[in-house]
Formats: sequence, C-alpha cells, structure tokens
Amino acid sequence: MMMAAVRKSTNWFAIGVTAAAVVVVLIVGGVVWFANSQVGSPGTLPQSSAVNTETGAIAVGTGPKTVDTYIDFMCPICNQFEQSYGPTLDQLVADDQITLNIHPISILDRASQGTQYSTRSASAAYCVAVDDPANVPAFVKALYAQQPSENTAGLDDATLASIATSAGASDAVTSCINDGTYEKFVTAMTQKTPVQPGQSGIATPTIAVDGTVLSNQNDLTGDPKKDIVARLDG
Repeated sequence: MMMAAVRKSTNWFAIGVTAAAVVVVLIVGGVVWFANSQVGSPGTLPQSSAVNTETGAIAVGTGPKTVDTYIDFMCPICNQFEQSYGPTLDQLVADDQITLNIHPISILDRASQGTQYSTRSASAAYCVAVDDPANVPAFVKALYAQQPSENTAGLDDATLASIATSAGASDAVTSCINDGTYEKFVTAMTQKTPVQPGQSGIATPTIAVDGTVLSNQNDLTGDPKKDIVARLDG
C-alpha cells in the first residue's frame, strides 16, 4: 500500500477491485509511516540463527541472491502481494536460488482500535523465529489467511499464539507473544525500512531484489517472473 494515485487499471494494486475502491483503500488504510515517530531502544533482541538483529530480517532459505519483503500483517496490499508473488518466492527458495528476508514491520497500529495489532503480530513473528525459524513461512501465510480488516481490533494474543502453535511452534511462544517480548524491536526495525524511489516516507509492502528497492507504483505489475525473476537473472 502506498499513498499514491492509481495510474492505470492494469496496475497490480487493482487486481480484484475497482480503481475507486483502491483509492479508498489507499486513503483509509494510509500506510506511509511518517518520520516523526520516536526512535527508542530495540529492547530484547530475537536471538535466532535466522534473524539479523541489525536489520530485522528473518531469513528463509540460503540461496545466493536476496529478496527482501517489508510487510505489515494488517496491510491488505501486503496480502495481495503474498497471493500474487508468494508462490514464486517460495519456489525460488526451494530451488536454492534466493534467501527470502522477511521484515515484519509496524505502520498500521493506528488502524487497530488501540490494540497495536501490527506491532503485536510482528513481534509474534519474531517469537516464532526464535522458537524455530522453520515455522515462520507457515505462520506468515496463516496470518494472511486470517488477516483482520483495517480499523478493527485485530486478532488477540491468544489467537496469535494459537496460529503460531498450529504452524508448528512450541507452547513456549505463548508467553513470548503475551509478553510482547519483541515489540520494541519491531518499532526500532520499522525505522530502518528503505524508502521507495520517488516517495517521502516508508510504505508496505516494500520489496528489494538483490539490494535494489523497487517502486510499487512503477515496478510491481502483478507478474512475479517479470518483476522478481527477471531482475534476479539480469
């Protein structure tokens, strides 16, 4: 999601909805995270072989090239991205072509009736990564499958813990999620999200292919082979 006008009906943002509806989503779901937020201590660091505590990336796979995804679990456009691009990214990981770096960030807390759902769900993803990073992909997909609408309270901690254990995590994640163990870390890592070309603030999803940050408006067409694979091969 970005605070930008829809250029044409073939833009991947418009898949499954009208252009007018997309404009409503972009305005009502406003995702640009402004720079006036306070930077604080990262708090407890998620100690896991898969987590880069400097960037917040949760690594999936070990391929030589990289795709980084910066996502907010309440962002509906992130869910659209997952449905359109996820299968291709999963295959690239399975074929050992890429390392998929998932960055759970939080820019939509204001759209969850004060429950800070974006921060809580992102923190839960780190809880799963610390417990066993192999379960992160399943947890991410399950969160999207049960994604709450913007401007609702979101899923409560008990539901997040249930989703995590259903994805394979141990019961230890329950206390981690209930305690909000990595919430400060999420806030700190959100500030490190790169700004897309031509934008003045960060947005979700933000995608980088081998270190090059893409523009959602200009570079994401809905065709993962063109937008991701061709750039990796180029």
